Parts: sequence; C-alpha cells; structure tokens
Amino acid sequence: MNSRYALDKSNATWLGVCAGFAKWVDVDPLLVRVTLVLITLLLGPMAILAYLLTALLAAPR
Repeated sequence: MNSRYALDKSNATWLGVCAGFAKWVDVDPLLVRVTLVLITLLLGPMAILAYLLTALLAAPR
C-alpha cells in the first residue's frame, strides 16, 4: 500500500478518485468503481458528496 493517497488522472474515468484509491490499496480500479456504485445505491447523496469532496481535496498525481 502506498503511504499517501492521490488522484490518478492517467487511469481516471471521470475525476480519478476511484483509480487513485485502487492504486493506493493495490486493487483493480473496476472493483473500486463497482463498489462505489453499490455504496451510492445504498447511501445516495452522501456517497456522491464524499466522492466530490475527495476529488476536490486530494492531491493530483
């Protein structure tokens, strides 16, 4: 696991949050994206807000 989280714009689908998290924990980005969709279906706007806040606050790679 990398010591610091950062957005991954090179593998980004939209803002690079999921790709950055996948690189940080060393898993497939598709797994992170599917998990985010499932969490969004359960939590709704809170998950979307967390995604956008992460995109704004995280350092780009």
